[in-house]
Amino acid sequence: MRRRSALFAPASNPALVLKALASAADEVIIDLEDAVALDAKEVARAAVVDILTTQQVRPRGQVAVRVNAAGTAWHEADLRAIAALSKPPGSIVLPKVEGPEDVVACFDLLEDAGASNGAARDIRAQVLIESARGVAHVREIAGSSGRLMSLAIGYADLAADLGTRSDIAAAAWLPVQVSVLVAARAHGLLALDGPHLAIADLAGLRERAAFLAQLGFDGKWAIHPSHLEPVHAAFTPSDAEVEQARVVLDALDAAASVGAGAVALDGMMVDEAVAAAARRTLSRAGEKA
Repeated sequence: MRRRSALFAPASNPALVLKALASAADEVIIDLEDAVALDAKEVARAAVVDILTTQQVRPRGQVAVRVNAAGTAWHEADLRAIAALSKPPGSIVLPKVEGPEDVVACFDLLEDAGASNGAARDIRAQVLIESARGVAHVREIAGSSGRLMSLAIGYADLAADLGTRSDIAAAAWLPVQVSVLVAARAHGLLALDGPHLAIADLAGLRERAAFLAQLGFDGKWAIHPSHLEPVHAAFTPSDAEVEQARVVLDALDAAASVGAGAVALDGMMVDEAVAAAARRTLSRAGEKA
C-alpha cells in the first residue's frame, strides 16, 4: 500500500479521529503522545480502544497509533492496550527512538502483552527519528527488526535536541534526510518526511514535499486535512512518468526474452537499475509492476 500521506489525529478528540479516518489520507495515525495533554493520557487511550473496537474503521494497514515514548509513565500501558485488541492497528509509531534496543524492547513487550492474541503478532512499527542519538544510530535502528515498516523524521524535537533555530532554511536538514533515506532503503523500509508545521503555508508545503519526493522519500506526515492534496500531488507520479515506467519495463521484458540484460531506449541505455526505478514509480502510482 502507498504511504504518500499519514494524517495525525489526537486520540483525546474522537470526533477528529473519526473525521481523519473518513479522509483521503493513505494512513491515519491516532496520536497518544504530543497531541494529548498529560492529564488526558488515560482517557485518550480508552478512546483509542473504543474507536478501534466499536467503529467501522479502515483496513488495519491504513491505521496506526503513536504511543508515548519509552521511559514515560504511559508507554507500557499504551502497548498493552493495543496488543489486547482483537483488531489492533496495523502498526504503532514509536517516538524518540535512539537505538535498536528501543525497538527490541517494544516488540518484546508487545509479544508478552499479546501472547494469547494472534492478531498482536502482526503489529508492525514505524520509528520516529527525533534526537541526535537517533540520527547517529539510524542504521542500527533500521536493521533492528524485520517488523519495522518505516522511518520518519520528527523535526521539532530534533531541532530542540540539536539546538537548531526553528527558522533555519529547509535545505539545512538535507544531511539528516539523506541519512534516514539511506538507512531506510538499506533495510527495505519506507522513508517518510515529518509534518509541515505551518498549517496555512500550503505553498511552502508544496515546495518541500516536491523536493522530498525528488530526493526519494515515499511520503509525508500531515497535521491538517488541507495538507493531503499538496502531499498527494507531490508523491504521486504524473501520467507521463507512469507511462514511461511501463515503456521501460516492456522494453526490458522484450530484451530478456532474447537473452539481453539491457536495451537502448530513446538513445539511452536501460538496464536493471533503471527498471528498479520504474517499478518504484509504478508502486507510488498504486500499480503493480
